[in-house]
Amino acid sequence: MLIRGAVLERIGASRPYAASQPLAVTELDLAEPGDGELLVRIEAAGLCHSDLSVVDGNRVRPIPMLLGHEAAGVVEKACGSSDLAVGRRVVMTFLPRCGQCSACATDGLAPCIPGSAANGAGTLLSGAVRLARPDARPVLHHLGVSGFATHAVVDRRSVVPVDDDVPAVVASLLGCAVLTGGGAVLNAGRPQPGQTVAVVGMGGVGMAAMLTALAHDDVRVVAVDRLPDKLALARELGAHAVATPDAADFRAEVVIEAVGHAAALETAICLTAPGGRTITVGLPAPDARISLSPLSLVAEGRTLIGSYLGSAVPARDIPRFVALWRAGRLPVEKLVSATLTLEEINTGMDALADGRAVRQIIEF
Repeated sequence: MLIRGAVLERIGASRPYAASQPLAVTELDLAEPGDGELLVRIEAAGLCHSDLSVVDGNRVRPIPMLLGHEAAGVVEKACGSSDLAVGRRVVMTFLPRCGQCSACATDGLAPCIPGSAANGAGTLLSGAVRLARPDARPVLHHLGVSGFATHAVVDRRSVVPVDDDVPAVVASLLGCAVLTGGGAVLNAGRPQPGQTVAVVGMGGVGMAAMLTALAHDDVRVVAVDRLPDKLALARELGAHAVATPDAADFRAEVVIEAVGHAAALETAICLTAPGGRTITVGLPAPDARISLSPLSLVAEGRTLIGSYLGSAVPARDIPRFVALWRAGRLPVEKLVSATLTLEEINTGMDALADGRAVRQIIEF
């Protein structure tokens, strides 16, 4: 079938992206789903720094690639035996889990081995590529999703179903921002009553981590960012305190770093209390390095944890976040800072790169 999607044609284009247009909105051929795959009509897709990091070259991916990994949509066709009916809303997740490898046996601690390999190659979990230009030249998949398009073919293991009462915009945010930020709080941070949770970096993932921490009635939550507008929004959404990195004069038992920058991680480590946990979910440039005193980790009994996808098992954790949202304790729709059309995607990448956006949503 013929679809429209945003294809990354070149990496490292000059700014502003609105002028250089690294993402080309074009028509593509989408093949029929294979066994165990679904055809999904995309309803909403979020712009995330993980998309930007491919555009600017911080995360090297093969191109041409149809970007977008945070999305939700409706099943239009299921191939092979499937538990999902046509018309079911699904949340896309950017790391499929095969359920059989040694990493999948770690309960979310380690990324799925075949899923990670497929993501790196730009294929679906089966190794297939279902996208092509009209002249049959292949276009690769982004993290098994490629959500910046009207439709996608995905592996069943790349989606989690949700009920119709969960709006498409909310569902899309559950697949990355909430699963990554909120999952880091629930699965890696595990705050205890009376503790303080600090979040360094108040983008979409950081705000989602903050909201998840605020869903605990018995913890104190502090937001840390350099931008006054981000701190003001954090206050508005319920943060008990806010601070810039230079002015932060507290220590917290759980600190989430959600920037993807070495300096932010160093800040997070410095803010971690004795016996506490520093959880890093950001994806810095491959050559980024930090300065760290190993003695401080040992002498103060602190832990530094890398958390990919929030150490989450999507099929287990997304229903947990849906329950919190239904209860009014996780108002993730408040993270949406702008709604875009697909044709505005390069302008949206500029806003993301400038730090002017929390979550921009493309609605189809």
